[in-house]
Amino acid sequence: MAPSVLVVCLGNICRSPIGEAVLKQVAKERGVDITVDSAGTSRYHIGEDPDDRAIATCRKFGVPMYHAARQVSLEDFGRFTHILAADEANLRTLQAKKPRDATAEVRLWGSYLDDQPIADPYYGGVRDFEKCYHQCVRLSNAFLDEVVGQ
Repeated sequence: MAPSVLVVCLGNICRSPIGEAVLKQVAKERGVDITVDSAGTSRYHIGEDPDDRAIATCRKFGVPMYHAARQVSLEDFGRFTHILAADEANLRTLQAKKPRDATAEVRLWGSYLDDQPIADPYYGGVRDFEKCYHQCVRLSNAFLDEVVGQ
């Protein structure tokens, strides 16, 4: 069965849509069949497009991004094989929300590489969004190395 991944941050307009777009692109380049989506633990931006700086950063590196923000649902814990949190705060929120019958593995995305969170670039500048992008590339490769080995 092909892995299915939900990348999660707080508002689903910066880190997680970048992570979604990057993981899709890296998997495609590696020939890996995967389903990827993203969501936020909060309701702050439901229905909104990603932050303009997130879109510009992905565009700069040739990675397409198409997403409307949404909140994590209880159904996601059975729909996806992996739910990857951007940081410890969102990981704790996910673990608290996770139903008893959940089948998804819920982890800090950084646990596949260096145990580092993805810093929120929202209050920063372009450099912070590019740092987030490059971290997502490294995390995508580490995740795919461990989960599918290709």
